[in-house]
Amino acid sequence: MIARLKQWLTGELPVPPAPPGPPGAGGPRILMVCTGNICRSPTAEGVLRAKLQRAGLPARVDSAGTHGYHTAEPPDPRAVRAAAARGYDLSRLKARPMRPDDWAAFDVLLAMDQGHLEWLLKRAPAPADRGRVGLLMPLAPRLAGTREVPDPYYGGPEGFEHVLDLVEDACDGVVERLRAGRPLVP
Repeated sequence: MIARLKQWLTGELPVPPAPPGPPGAGGPRILMVCTGNICRSPTAEGVLRAKLQRAGLPARVDSAGTHGYHTAEPPDPRAVRAAAARGYDLSRLKARPMRPDDWAAFDVLLAMDQGHLEWLLKRAPAPADRGRVGLLMPLAPRLAGTREVPDPYYGGPEGFEHVLDLVEDACDGVVERLRAGRPLVP
């Protein structure tokens, strides 16, 4: 893991470019953020993309990690299996760290837990950018009171199922808010 981080920092590992075009073109641009971008945030990316497509809502959805531990790696196989069992395809996603240009490329940055939220808020390039950052789970309509998506990495398959339960509900809330023209971050 440390060797991969050193490779990324020295430029030996490629980092894909930021999405093209200005924020808001073709709908809102939403970035899901967790630690290594192999469990929670790619799950949220895949679920939200599918739900937005089914709802006929345009948007650009991507995910990134606060750290580049797993740069260019696919999501955790347990996340891929759990998502596929529910009809979500994560197989083409690749982990990447958040980049400074993500602030310009995305309208909203949704963190999976409080630590990610604080990390993003500390790195916001301008005070106004902090207003585009929030937690994903407060958007969940049925799981009110749940604030974070827990990290399933060190557990078994049931943790990945739990993450999907949480993320599906929160992504339903994102779709509802977008349909109603309501902001994703209060």
